[in-house]
Amino acid sequence: MKAETYQQQLTQLTPTKDYFVGIDSDGCVFDSMDIKHKECFTPAFIQHMELQRVSTLARETWDFVNLYSKSRGVNRFKALVLALDFLASRPEVSERNCTIPPMNGLRSWMERETKLGNLALREEIQRQPDPDLERAYAWSLSVNEAVEKIVWGLGPFPQAVRAIESLQNRADALVVSQTPLEALAREWEENSLDHLIRLIAGQEMGTKTEHIKLAAAGKYDPDKILMIGDAPGDLEAAKKNNALFFPIIPGMENQSWEELNKNGLDKFFQGSYAGEYEQELIQKFSASLPEKPSWRSL
Repeated sequence: MKAETYQQQLTQLTPTKDYFVGIDSDGCVFDSMDIKHKECFTPAFIQHMELQRVSTLARETWDFVNLYSKSRGVNRFKALVLALDFLASRPEVSERNCTIPPMNGLRSWMERETKLGNLALREEIQRQPDPDLERAYAWSLSVNEAVEKIVWGLGPFPQAVRAIESLQNRADALVVSQTPLEALAREWEENSLDHLIRLIAGQEMGTKTEHIKLAAAGKYDPDKILMIGDAPGDLEAAKKNNALFFPIIPGMENQSWEELNKNGLDKFFQGSYAGEYEQELIQKFSASLPEKPSWRSL
C-alpha cells in the first residue's frame, strides 16, 4: 500500500460522536520508551552509523534526544539527524577521531517529505537510489527487527486503560503516533485495547499534525478535539490544529492519567478545559523536559 493510500483512511473517517480524542502510544499509553530506545534504537544507531569508537557518548546522546529532552517522541529519522548533530558538536567525539556521517541525502529527503516512514523511504530509494537513504533504511529496518524480538508483553499504564475505556461511548478516539503501524497494531491488540479506538495512525500516515488535521479538523468543533501525549511534538500537533492538549508527564505517567480521569475528561466534556486549567498543565509539562543537554554549558 502506498503512503498516500494510508492517509486516505484518515480523510475518510466520519464522526460518530461530537468529541474527538487523539492518543499517543509509546511512553503515553504504554511504558515502552526506555526499552525501545535503550535496547533497540541505540544499538542499531551505533552499528549502522559506525559509532563504536564513541559508543558511550552515542548512547548518552541518543537517550537525551529521545527520552530526556524537548525532542522526546520525535520521528525516528528526525531523531537520527538530531542525535548525529549533537554528537558532531561534542569535543570528546573529535578527540577520539570519530567521523560522524553527515547523512545529507537523508536530510534532503526529509525536507521534501512529510510521511517519514519506511514505506515512503523505500519508495524514494526505488525512484532515486542514494547511499544515505539506503543506510538510514537499513538502520530503521534493524530497529524494527529488534523491537519485534525484544519488545513484547508490555502492559499499558493502569490509569490509561481506565481513561480509554471511559472514552468509548463519549468520543471518537484515534491513536496518533510516529511508531510504525505494525508495532502499534501488535501492542494494542496484545492488550485488547484496539476495539476501543476508531483507527491507529502511525508514521506511514504522515506527521501527528497531519493525523489530527485529516481525521478531525473541520469535522469537530476545535474545543471538542483533545490530544493526549507525552512529548512536545504532541503539544505542537494539537496547537497547529487549534485543538486542546493534555500532557502525560514523563516519570509521572500514572499520576498524569489519574488527573485526566479525576478532572481532565470532565472539564473537556463540560467545555471548561481551555484556559487556566490547560495552561497550568502545559507549564508543568514544559518544565519537565530540558532543551539543552547537561554537557552543554551554553
